[in-house]
Amino acid sequence: MSQLVAKIDLYKAEFAKLDSGVNPALVEAITRTMGPVIYNEDTSRVSCSDQIEKDRVKNNFLIKKLGMTDSPALDAAIEEVCVQLGTSNRNKYRAMFYTLLVIKFGKEGNYIK
Repeated sequence: MSQLVAKIDLYKAEFAKLDSGVNPALVEAITRTMGPVIYNEDTSRVSCSDQIEKDRVKNNFLIKKLGMTDSPALDAAIEEVCVQLGTSNRNKYRAMFYTLLVIKFGKEGNYIK
């Protein structure tokens, strides 16, 4: 099994624990676009207690990747995903975080045709 497939399976299993009903094909599509960031212990996770990290998610993913316009709604969505994944959960995987943001903003069409 390749490392990528192992990561995709991990994220799908984590979503199943949350009973979120997230489309597994969307998780796979987003994960495949993320590159080497998912293999590094530090960069594979999002730290909701770090404002610099949340700004990075907003600027590099929501604004640059998804083409969103900077607004308080972006910050609110990031906070909502932090809560959704669990405030005490230390494993807020970046691929899962991005998947929930994609769903929140209705951008699934960017990944699944």
